[in-house]
Amino acid sequence: MSNENTQGELTDKVVKIKRCAAVVKGGRRFSFAALVVVGDRKGRIAWGYGKANEVPPAVDKAVKDGSRKMMSVQLKAHREDRPDLGSTIPHEVVGRFGAARVVLVPAGPGTGVIAGSAVRAVCEACGIADILTKNYGTANPTNVVKATIDALMQLRTQAKVEQLRGVSLS
Repeated sequence: MSNENTQGELTDKVVKIKRCAAVVKGGRRFSFAALVVVGDRKGRIAWGYGKANEVPPAVDKAVKDGSRKMMSVQLKAHREDRPDLGSTIPHEVVGRFGAARVVLVPAGPGTGVIAGSAVRAVCEACGIADILTKNYGTANPTNVVKATIDALMQLRTQAKVEQLRGVSLS
């Protein structure tokens, strides 16, 4: 069973399914929570969280939640004349959320996505083809996904930095 789904231009990846048990008079009643990363593989990304009594409705709710809060990420093509050759990030960045620290480092063409499962889901859904990552602190998938998205939101291209500072950097 694949944990990736494509509908329209959006791709969703299931990062984690959690099972919760409530003890009731007749035994245990189980419910499920799904953590999903939604992206268009062109620089837009979001995460969603959904809860239901069965797994498929929980995943559907998470995808719907994620698709509502899409954010754009500043990516960089390896070659400006050939953006189809893969993309990476413009500079090294550290994302933080709770006890999670995620370091993202740009990589050359052909490197691939060197990352753990939660960071890999975010990078692939975002459209990053070549990147090196390291996760410090917790391995909690929810916090790692949020820290990765925090890192991606801190990215700035050289043109954006020049515009913000009002100077030319080249």
